[in-house]
Amino acid sequence: MRTVTLAHPNEIDKRGGLAYSLWLPDAPLGGGVVILHGAGSCKENHHDFARAATAAGFAALAFDQRGHGGSAGPMAAGALDDIAAVTDLLRDRMGDPAAPVALRGSSMGGFLSILAAGRSGAQAVIAICPASAAGLRRGLRSAVFTFDADVDSLERMLSDNDLHDTVRTLEIPVLLLHAEGDEQVPVEHSRELARELSAPSSRLIALPGGHHRSVQHDPELCAISLRWLAKALR
Repeated sequence: MRTVTLAHPNEIDKRGGLAYSLWLPDAPLGGGVVILHGAGSCKENHHDFARAATAAGFAALAFDQRGHGGSAGPMAAGALDDIAAVTDLLRDRMGDPAAPVALRGSSMGGFLSILAAGRSGAQAVIAICPASAAGLRRGLRSAVFTFDADVDSLERMLSDNDLHDTVRTLEIPVLLLHAEGDEQVPVEHSRELARELSAPSSRLIALPGGHHRSVQHDPELCAISLRWLAKALR
């Protein structure tokens, strides 16, 4: 039976002030995955996926984005650089700077995982009910979001990075998962993105019913994601 080690349940990356938890299987087989939470959430809310990923042979790193959990400073335009930094950190802790790593994000984390794929050198992306730039702007301007944010800086980042343009230029496989009953991000958003994906193994799985958070914790969809990821990282 493969054992799983939670190497650092709440470590702080001293170089960047980002709080993370690192999960390492005893014999990594399939590369690694960086897990990005949504707006107002935290890394602990995705430890179920980290446990499943490491049980399947992947190293996993979940981290608190700035303005959330134990990470330092407000969330700002440097969010994409933070994702690249923790991706490098995961490769470093795996002992292989060339290890294949995927990004897996939910809602705002799904949006950011797509945008950060290029600068992180990710080999695959799993985006769950990915938010849109327009939806994130509305959340920032209406104070619906409760996390600490540099609103002007974040809005500049949203203006400077077009999600659809990014998707059209991505050459890596992307798995989109979306509940048709999502009350926050319409499933049509993922359908539009799916039509622009070019990598042959990219796909969209749209689930009947559900809600904005139902997909990210569904055991069956988690298993499907990990099987897809094993093929994508090969």
